[in-house]
Amino acid sequence: MRSLITGGAGFIGSHLAEELLRRKQEVIIVDDISTGTMENINHLKANPGFFYHIDTIMNRNLMGRLIKKCDVIYHLAAAVGVEYIIDNPLESIQINVQGTEIILELANISGKKKVVLASTSEIYGKDRPGKRSFNEDDDRVLGPTTITRWSYSCTKAIDEFLALAYWREKKLPVIIVRFFNTCGPRQTGRYGMVIPRLIKQALLGQPLTIYGDGNQTRSFTYVKDVVKALIELSENKKSIGEIFNIGNPNAISINELAKKVLKLTKSKSKILHIPYEKAYEKGFEDMRHRCPDISKIKKLIGFSPKIDIDGILTQTIKYFQR
Repeated sequence: MRSLITGGAGFIGSHLAEELLRRKQEVIIVDDISTGTMENINHLKANPGFFYHIDTIMNRNLMGRLIKKCDVIYHLAAAVGVEYIIDNPLESIQINVQGTEIILELANISGKKKVVLASTSEIYGKDRPGKRSFNEDDDRVLGPTTITRWSYSCTKAIDEFLALAYWREKKLPVIIVRFFNTCGPRQTGRYGMVIPRLIKQALLGQPLTIYGDGNQTRSFTYVKDVVKALIELSENKKSIGEIFNIGNPNAISINELAKKVLKLTKSKSKILHIPYEKAYEKGFEDMRHRCPDISKIKKLIGFSPKIDIDGILTQTIKYFQR
């Protein structure tokens, strides 16, 4: 078995590559190192089953050659992180939409290769009164096009529409996964990811910056739990043509998260709340609550996160300390 991972030098991609290699599969990765790093994959280079290309998925000729060689494609390459999306709106739209279209088209003409498409909880958009968790068939509620952050949700929705269209019209085997705050070692805080940012600030004795009042809740999933789910979905025929939430159904407020970080790092840092408009852009909107309903994936493959938030923080703190 040979797998192709786009965005393979990224946080999730590097962990996925590592696990597939552990299972004695061959792995090819493509990454332009815009948000990934060589440090994430340096330890894999000595493995004879590992191959990497530092290039963009927009390189159609390269992608055509690589897709012909593989059995399954894990399409993780995308512009990610709220800060990155706001700072690079045009590039984000082009990579997320045009890049995915290239992957799906080439997978189809190269023998209908299986594609596991990474999507996002951003798909669901705004809060709904009284609603704390989201299932795969829930409606989407978005803000105006003048607010940049909603462009990410829209690009990933287009990705999903494209994938499902290829499945329905061309019978290209596709599986769509929606990630809910995947966390763990190797994740960077550069693009707005909250856990690595808070841990780094705590270890350096800096104020822990929380955007908004901190009462918003999120759920966090350990990267190795996510990787296991990705592989099991890719191997299950009943997952083809379907969408799955991958996340942790247990939520925590960002204020409580910061307190846990302070306790586990034994840091004396203070907590500093910053208004959204200072952190991002004027008119920025955030969701008060976002938590996945995982009943669908649990029913199919028995998925249930094994590592809780304390375990996630402990492992990530050890990584940053090293």
